[in-house]
Amino acid sequence: MKIILSRKGFDAENGGIPSPILPDGTLVPLPIPSDSGRPLAEIYSPAGSLSQLVNDLGARGLSSDQRVHLDPDLRAQSLVTRHPNWRPAFGQTHAAQGHLDRQHVDKGDLFLFFGWFRRVELHEQHWRYVADAPQLHCLFGWLQIGQILRLEDEETSGDALCSWHDHSHVQLRGAMGSGNTLYVASEQRTGSDQAGGGQFPCWTPQRQLTAPGESRSVWRLPGWMDPTSPLGLSMSYHRNPARWRKDGEHTTLQSVAKGQEFVMDVGNNSAEAHQWIDSLFLQP
Repeated sequence: MKIILSRKGFDAENGGIPSPILPDGTLVPLPIPSDSGRPLAEIYSPAGSLSQLVNDLGARGLSSDQRVHLDPDLRAQSLVTRHPNWRPAFGQTHAAQGHLDRQHVDKGDLFLFFGWFRRVELHEQHWRYVADAPQLHCLFGWLQIGQILRLEDEETSGDALCSWHDHSHVQLRGAMGSGNTLYVASEQRTGSDQAGGGQFPCWTPQRQLTAPGESRSVWRLPGWMDPTSPLGLSMSYHRNPARWRKDGEHTTLQSVAKGQEFVMDVGNNSAEAHQWIDSLFLQP
């Protein structure tokens, strides 16, 4: 099995503000602005329409009719209506898709989506960031690959895509560029009773990548991920040993500034990897 750490949501260039962590710990990833896609006002979170959150938090020049790229699409309740057979899905294209292909990402592999987050609070009926709240990289969702649809292939018919007709990579099938691919979640995550894809309900220490007290790009990871550990694993874009530092039972990683998908092959017999994945699903 491969684990793919996948950076998604608002960033410094796209949206310009952190996605919010609500007072109860709920993670609300904000999908990046796009020339096409759905208006913010049509996408719902546990705090209501995303348009109020974005406007209150001061995203640069984004109105309620701003269109965004809802991808990954992990939460059924994000849209008012869904196809009866809908399952979470994620699309990729261009160089990032080429990287996934070169890393031989396939069915059964697990995407773990992370983004830039910061805690918010309500003040006089408007959302604002909590003063001095740290800026964090947090895991907000998962998708174990159950089906891979190559959208450039003419053999991938409309019938095969009807369950995901509202996904941007399907709607804009002819305009997404080279390598347009849709990854559809399995019905159930292997070895568990969880769905094959979804959004984590809230922040937990296990879902925070950023090391306490560090800038958001400095991560605290389990020790078995260290490339010098007995497992001898490696993570794409992070093969420089200087980026890693042992820290007791953990390892500290200076993550790269850019890049979307970081792939690590954990093999079939890595108990440590599966224990860590299971810990992400434990509720506080």
